[in-house]
Amino acid sequence: MADPTNDTDAQSDPPATPEPEAEANLARRRFFRQFAGELIQTAATVAGAAQALQRASAEAAGAILDPASAALRVDEIPPDASAGQAPTGFRTPFREGDGLIYVIDQRKLPDALVEVEVTNGPEAATAIKAMVVRGAPAIGQVAALGLALTAARAHDTQPYARRAMIRAAAAALRAARPTAVNLGWAVDRLMARFEQVGDLSDDGPAVAAALRAEADAIVNEATTDHGRLAEFGLAALPVREFGPLRILTHCNTGPLACGQFGTALGIVQAAHHAGREISVWVDETRPYLQGARLTAWELAQAGVPHTLIADSAAGLLMSRGDVDVVLVGADRVAANGDTANKVGTYPLAVLAARHGIPFYICAPTSSVDLATPDGGSIEIEERPAIEVLEIRGVRIAPPGTEVRNPSFDVTPAELISGIVTAEGVLRAPFGPGLATAIEAAAARWAPTRPTVHPTPPLQPAESAAVGG
Repeated sequence: MADPTNDTDAQSDPPATPEPEAEANLARRRFFRQFAGELIQTAATVAGAAQALQRASAEAAGAILDPASAALRVDEIPPDASAGQAPTGFRTPFREGDGLIYVIDQRKLPDALVEVEVTNGPEAATAIKAMVVRGAPAIGQVAALGLALTAARAHDTQPYARRAMIRAAAAALRAARPTAVNLGWAVDRLMARFEQVGDLSDDGPAVAAALRAEADAIVNEATTDHGRLAEFGLAALPVREFGPLRILTHCNTGPLACGQFGTALGIVQAAHHAGREISVWVDETRPYLQGARLTAWELAQAGVPHTLIADSAAGLLMSRGDVDVVLVGADRVAANGDTANKVGTYPLAVLAARHGIPFYICAPTSSVDLATPDGGSIEIEERPAIEVLEIRGVRIAPPGTEVRNPSFDVTPAELISGIVTAEGVLRAPFGPGLATAIEAAAARWAPTRPTVHPTPPLQPAESAAVGG
């Protein structure tokens, strides 16, 4: 992948003591060379994102840079080392090294385990939008790390330029997938940190270090919180006198989706490792087949007994008494407890209520959005028609078929038996409990969250030379 920071032309320009105008032009040119890939990627990810930048920046970038050299191309995947074999290894969705993050391409599982390199925020946004990485907690963590990488790559740019780069990357990330609140929550945390440390600070390395510390804190908190959530969920599971506890789940809520233990599948793993006799009904989760492709794969890696079913088979199993509890994740929990999750969750809740089966939402507090009063206020993402028209490249509908592809639905709070969080299992009415859980999580993490050391912004006389 080309490196937008490799500025050979700028390095060959000699200025001993340049004239002020020439110095300003060189500074602008260096900024635009470094920012080129991010600007182009951002514009491709968010319609009109360039308008959020300063007009001069957009015009100059288009004039002096080659956009083809730096664009992220997620369709160019390195070959799988285990080609021809089913991949193994219980993996989290990303790893770090060499100043970038390697994100598992979840579109390729379970057939191949391959990775996409992400070097900055706009590349993270593209990977999220393209479903290379998915799952609300995981995309929040990847977004945080991607934005921190943007700050790191911009550490030696001038303050106005650096601020434009970070703001543009944040805009691209926020717009990548609108329903999952963890994404905006993570970006907002880093941008708040950016404002606190000084968005026009002349100490670029300090800004980069502050954003990186905040991103690391988000990942660390998720690791601990998901473990706590699994413990509370394990305690809430019903007990069968004879035979395995039969758990039904929908979509994918394991480490691939969450970054560490998982949420609903984290509870399943906790039960398995605690010696509980369990078996899992795995909804295939049309149209993207996260259950069939990812959940079944993760459960196989963990050695958990499981059976794949068609989504439409759940009602029959419930009617026959073959389901004891339903565990699902969440992409956004509204202030009243209404919950958006992968499409198909709402019918499961209706069926569970009809048959008297406990139905639990399993979500970290980062998935709770107190600013959204109820489910009717949650924006539901519409995904591309091709996901319904084809299965892994094979067309299953006649040409010209009209498609609606909402990626999520909303389960009303009255159908939810409990919301399992890192602060305990919440019961109806959910509003007060959700607010208290968020306060408790903030208080629990406050002593270990990064300390803010504000840096004074540039003085007007200094900033005038930037030309931005």
